[in-house]
Amino acid sequence: MRALPFLLAFVFAAILAAPTLRALRAGGHTRLNWRQRSLPCPFGVLAPVAALLALVPLMLVERIAHTAILYPRVLPVAVYALGVSCLGLIDDTLGAERPGAPSPRGWRGHSAVAMRGELSTGALKAAGSLGLALLATNYAAAGLSIGRWLLAAAVLVLATNVLNLLDLRPGRAMKAFVLLGAGLTIGVRELRPLWTLGLFAGPALVAGVYDLRERAMLGDTGANLLGALAGLWLVLTLSGTGQLIVLALLVVMTVYGELRSISALVQRVPLLRGLDSLGRPS
Repeated sequence: MRALPFLLAFVFAAILAAPTLRALRAGGHTRLNWRQRSLPCPFGVLAPVAALLALVPLMLVERIAHTAILYPRVLPVAVYALGVSCLGLIDDTLGAERPGAPSPRGWRGHSAVAMRGELSTGALKAAGSLGLALLATNYAAAGLSIGRWLLAAAVLVLATNVLNLLDLRPGRAMKAFVLLGAGLTIGVRELRPLWTLGLFAGPALVAGVYDLRERAMLGDTGANLLGALAGLWLVLTLSGTGQLIVLALLVVMTVYGELRSISALVQRVPLLRGLDSLGRPS
């Protein structure tokens, strides 16, 4: 029964995938990918839409049958997941690169734009994600000290940003999310965090497969969601010490992504290069 939100949202996403692709193309919502192919974007909108639709039968069954289907922590999870998806959608629509006016890159670029008094969707995303993370962890981790609360919020924000940084090649963000989830599940031998995130994880995986096969692009809407789910999985699974270690790793990856090219690093390491290209059309 606990897997029902994951499965139902997954099915809704599979049903809605083709119509969503057509709607994005019909509306002119396309973007050139790394091979200069014009693809529907942001296909990441599929995940929150499917999750919200799945809530209709889930809540009706839970209320009428007087049975618990959703985990209690699903509310702060939904707040953060939907919130960062919305911030990503704002970035996809208002922060799109225009001819002669390339979009700012990285935190330094967005900070410079914000300091000039202009709208920076990247700065908006960073500040908004922090506010959402503080709200979500305040309710998801009630009773923790202020230090642990701030630590969990920092993990959430940086995990969201790191998976966004990885979303430079088809399927890369989804693979990072799957590998992280598999590692955490094997490490603690516990599926409860997955079922807690299942309402959004199920449809996010459907969208990720389309991204991997280069039939669509997630956009920041989808990459933000995958990053949010990764951060939530870490917070729901790890102890305070584990979160400190992960936070240090996330800081290193964030700084590296700011100063260097993650794609160039992946290409230099044979294992990463093989994993990165796995499942992608040649």
